[in-house]
Amino acid sequence: MKPTSILSIRPLLAFALLPGLLLTASCSKKAPASGGGSGGPSPAADASLPAVTVAISANDQMKFDVTAIAAKPGQKVRITLRNAGTMPKVSMGHNLVVLALGTDPEKFIEASQMQMANDYIAPEMRASVIAHTRLLGPGESDTVEFAAPRAPGSYPFVCSFPGHYAIGMKGVLTVR
Repeated sequence: MKPTSILSIRPLLAFALLPGLLLTASCSKKAPASGGGSGGPSPAADASLPAVTVAISANDQMKFDVTAIAAKPGQKVRITLRNAGTMPKVSMGHNLVVLALGTDPEKFIEASQMQMANDYIAPEMRASVIAHTRLLGPGESDTVEFAAPRAPGSYPFVCSFPGHYAIGMKGVLTVR
């Protein structure tokens, strides 16, 4: 086997690193501080009910430490997501997306998997989003506040970063 010089490896190395560099550059785009949902204003929360406040950690094992949230119809919900992992955002970013009743989480994930510039939320699926955090890197956190839907039911929440939902990064907001 002939020894390889560093000069012949350099172009291959640059080619191998290019996708990561492109991902890093596109992820540096400033995202909104919190999601807030489907493009229209959410209904006002019922002021007579205390807010439901939930802190959720996401980690490098692609798990949420809280997978069930309960609220009454119209109750204010405040979710803070913290990325407790250490891996870079481009390879292990996390978000939390609360989906509307009747939304198929798998179809939502499939539509969103190539939407890195939109924090992995497909523009055509925004009407199916009740609320969402921004995509978080290690040590980052984001809080989203919204009124729980008025219709009782089970509302899925997911991490829409590619592959994370399939591993089990999901939960349910139960409204009753």
